Amino acid sequence: MRLVNRPTRLAAWAAAALLVTAVGCAPQDESPGGGSAAGQDKSCDRGKLTTVAAGKLTVGTDKPAYAPWFADDDPANGKGFESAVAFAVAKRLGYGKDAVRWRTVPFNNAFAPGAKTFDFDINQISISASRKQAVAFSSGYYDVRQAVVALKGSKAAKAKSVADLKGVKLGAQVGTTSLDVINDTIRPGTSAAVFQKNDLAKSALKNGQIDALVVDLPTAFYITSAEIKDAEVVGQFRSDGGAAKEQFGLVLDKESRITGCVSAAVDALRKDGTLAALEKKWLTDAVSAPVLK
Repeated sequence: MRLVNRPTRLAAWAAAALLVTAVGCAPQDESPGGGSAAGQDKSCDRGKLTTVAAGKLTVGTDKPAYAPWFADDDPANGKGFESAVAFAVAKRLGYGKDAVRWRTVPFNNAFAPGAKTFDFDINQISISASRKQAVAFSSGYYDVRQAVVALKGSKAAKAKSVADLKGVKLGAQVGTTSLDVINDTIRPGTSAAVFQKNDLAKSALKNGQIDALVVDLPTAFYITSAEIKDAEVVGQFRSDGGAAKEQFGLVLDKESRITGCVSAAVDALRKDGTLAALEKKWLTDAVSAPVLK
């Protein structure tokens, strides 16, 4: 696990505390993903937004960039669901493919307090109240379900319910809603193993250090079909489809002036069927896992 410089960590906590205090006094936001309405770009003129680099749209994501969200660890190639969504949003905003710049941003840094070096980040980041204290979100572009992956024939692979998972050793990436599902929904008898990257969690599963891994459903299918072929998707967790459903959103700086424009672009892509078509093209396998009750 990566070591954290203590003074830097203390400073970050202090900055976060100040930010939370400031947010607590701010007017309630009105944009769909939670961005501040104050100071927003009102016109959303195509290709003329207030961006990090004038005339360009800078998009962040982590490295490696995993399938099926990206392809060949190259976000700029337009392949994979999130790469395609990013370019579709950019096009709606008036930025062609040659005007989109990609920047590597570690997962946890994307929604940490502080100024951002991207116009929006796309990296399977769920919209949550706690994250909204530090960043703004667009409207949700994908409805998320979490799933369990285990080696075939193992005790964890035989689980049919949430209760069946309480006695197995589980793992997930730090700072993810996958880890929240372990702690809040499964509540296992043994504390979850926490990993800095999903790659480390996958290695732990293969080496027998954990019995099962919790990830989002499309990633679970990719792991079992392409990376750990002696593993299987045990099942997915129930999605109630209501107001509390989990969604991925584009992450923007808390003070970004373009949050409303980006949300409007996402809303338009959902309304005209573009998001559904991209989901069908890149995430079609994510419908057949049994629901763990």
